[in-house]
Amino acid sequence: MRSLSIIALTTLALAACRHDGEPDAYGNFEAIEVVVSAQTSGQVRQFTPVEGDELERGEVVAVVDTAQLAFERTQLVAQRGAVGARGAEVAEQLKALEAQREIAQRTLERTQRLMAERAATQQQLDQAEREFRVLDAQLAAARSSRRGAGLELESTEARVAQVSDRLARSTVTNPVAGTVLATYARAGEVVQLGQPLYRIAALDTLVLRAWVDGTQLGDLKIGQAVTVRVSGAGGELRAFPGTVTWIANKAEFTPTPVQTRDERAYLVYAIKVTVPNPDGVLKIGMPGDLSLLARPQAPQATPP
Repeated sequence: MRSLSIIALTTLALAACRHDGEPDAYGNFEAIEVVVSAQTSGQVRQFTPVEGDELERGEVVAVVDTAQLAFERTQLVAQRGAVGARGAEVAEQLKALEAQREIAQRTLERTQRLMAERAATQQQLDQAEREFRVLDAQLAAARSSRRGAGLELESTEARVAQVSDRLARSTVTNPVAGTVLATYARAGEVVQLGQPLYRIAALDTLVLRAWVDGTQLGDLKIGQAVTVRVSGAGGELRAFPGTVTWIANKAEFTPTPVQTRDERAYLVYAIKVTVPNPDGVLKIGMPGDLSLLARPQAPQATPP
């Protein structure tokens, strides 16, 4: 029994040596990059990002001049006040017309009763009816005018809110904590809505995009721990822990960076492995390889 245990442990050790010598997959490191763009047009008054700088989330990094937007908002606010005043005036007119219509209706009803008793003339009845109908039409027109003023007020308020939002967006805040990879603007330049300002990425965790063949898919699952290796000084390999976070659902031809003449006819599957990079050793574009199986522990000596 002891001989069988020694043979099994020796086999595992040899398999581990073969596994260490031949990585299961190759790839390159990449980061989740964010391109921050201008959200309004104007001249850049302030721009602080510098390539290589570390920025915190929510930090103010740029300010776009929006003097014209401020003038437009002032005009819209004044217009909103005028529309509101006109709406209030129409409301007062409605009250007066409703009171006049009520009196005209009572007058018409009284004249109709007098006419039935032959105590009023046809001309008096026609006059009372005409006054009632005129006031009724004026009341309908005033109500329509009030609805129009209300819609105009809503439209003006929406425009004020829109301009206010554009004014707020003139101050650019950094969306994610990370390192500035590239800048595309400078203070004093005029930018347009949607124009890129800078590119940033969090480098404390990188992603190794690698490729495996179909025979290796059975050994892969999301959340699996793997070992990632990169070449260090003097060709020494450095190992990092990684976690599989994505597996492609369809095959593709072997990509050029990991292609050899014998591999051009094979189909592979892309995977992504997140690798912590607290010391900044790993760089974007750096090549790396990974082992899908965890290294077995070295066999312990069996006491005699």
